[in-house]
Parts: sequence; structure tokens; C-alpha cells
Amino acid sequence: MLKDFKAMAELVKANPVKKRIVLARAHDEHSLDAVYEAFKEGIVEPVFVGKEEEIKKICADEGFDFGDVKIYNEDDDIEAAKTAVRLIREGEGDFLMKGRMQTADLLRQVVNKETGLQVGKIMSHVGLFQVPHYHKVVVLTDGGMLLNPDLEQKVKIINNAVDVLHSLGYEDPKVAVVCGAEVLNKKAQESVDAAALKEMNVNGEITGCTVEGPISYDIALSKEIAEFKKFDSPVAGEADALIMPGMAAGNMLGKAWVIHGDGTGMMAGMIVGAKAPIVLTSRGSSAAEKFYSIVLAAAASN
Repeated sequence: MLKDFKAMAELVKANPVKKRIVLARAHDEHSLDAVYEAFKEGIVEPVFVGKEEEIKKICADEGFDFGDVKIYNEDDDIEAAKTAVRLIREGEGDFLMKGRMQTADLLRQVVNKETGLQVGKIMSHVGLFQVPHYHKVVVLTDGGMLLNPDLEQKVKIINNAVDVLHSLGYEDPKVAVVCGAEVLNKKAQESVDAAALKEMNVNGEITGCTVEGPISYDIALSKEIAEFKKFDSPVAGEADALIMPGMAAGNMLGKAWVIHGDGTGMMAGMIVGAKAPIVLTSRGSSAAEKFYSIVLAAAASN
């Protein structure tokens, strides 16, 4: 169990092998700042793709000393995306991060059938959160990729989340398939899917974790409420991952945790299911969110 993001960073720093991050369109002060923090902590070795002179100027102005860092000079967004993806595909980097460019431009190269990073899995967004008043970090998925996942896609979303938790040292993560109520409602597809996912876990079709569903949000995160409602499950009040019914629900819940977290709500996020994790933080993301997203991706990369 990881109590908070600092514990995650200490876990990753203990790995003697630094992971190689490829930063696409690296001429971005905020992204370089986050990468430099991870570099100083001994977590990553960077590779930069972008406007070389601008990258060097930002580093000089801000005091970012990356040593003899490799820079691939690319002025054009699309070419930069292609080069960054190629470097990952050819094994020159362990994970990818978006710098000053549109997310769609990068993902278009990632999903290219001939030159991209797809490996036959579904790609989903995994967010790791420090949740206010919860005793450990928790995964929230999918809040950024799959709009309305069907049952088969939810199986793969669970597998992706479980793989990430395994990389963080969890042996049997507790997975809550969250619905509006903990009682099966055959008129609600998300409730039917949740029951099916639990049964698949019991039958050995979903492995490496314990799945509970349908389960309400309050029971998943509160032992007291679970006891009051007489809901007996190892996942109740101990959930390590919340599987949301759709992207909108995941996106809104994650933002609520961060915005109304009384200073304790924080997120790290990435896309998984490709050849390597992909960090896609926005320019509006805090420096801490960018840094911990890099840390999470370093933990999850092979």
C-alpha cells in the first residue's frame, strides 16, 4: 500500500536503473522543469525532441543542467511526434511525454498502424490520486480515453490498471467497479457489467486482483459506511482502483478530488496499453502533477 505520492517517489528512486523519458516538443519551460526535477532525483535520463536552440536557451535561462543530453532537432510538430514515437518504438526510450504540442498530434502517431506503438491492447487512461481523507493513493480509470466502454473494454481497463498497480508493488490490488448503488440493477448496464466483471474474477478470467461490483462509491472508500450498510467485501473501504462506468464520470470525479481536496488532492496520470506509458499532462497542470506523472510512468515502464 502506498500512502501518498512521496512514498511512490521513494519507491521509484530506489530502483538503481534510471528510466529514459522521451519528451516530444521539448521546448517548453514547464515540461522541462518537471523533467529536470525527476532528473535531479535520479529517476530519469531524458531525451529531447524539438527546437534545439530553444531547448538550450530555456535550460540556460532556468539553470537546468542535464549534462550531455541527446537532442533531436525538429521544428515541426508532426515531425517531432513521429521522431519521438520512433525513438520509443526502436527502444531508445522507456516512456513518452508530451511537451508543447497538441495531444491529438502525438496520439495520431502513437496509434498509426504501421509506425505507432500499439501492441494489441486497448489504450486507457490511468490516474493515480491522493484522495482527501482516504488512507492511501487510489487509481481512477478510465477518465480520459474511452467514452463508453463495453464489457470487453472494461476487462482490458481493469487489466491495464492492475498492471500499473503491480508495477508499484501491489500483489493483489482491490478493484471496485463503481455504480450508483451496490445492489444489482438489471436495468442499468453499468450495474450488469459490474456483476459480470466480479464473476469473471471469481472464475479466473480476470486475474492478479480482487474485483468487487456493483459497489457504490461510498462503500468502496469508507469502511464505516460499508459496515453500516452491512456490505461484506475485502474491497469495501480498501479499494486500490475505481473502475468508472464511463469517461465523463471518471473525468468529473478526478477533477472534483483535485479541486476540492483542501490542498491534499493531487493527480498523476498517463496513458497505458501501448508499447510504453505516455504522459499527457496539460499546460494547466501543476508542477507537482507533471513531476509525479513522470514518476508514475517511470514505475510502470518496462
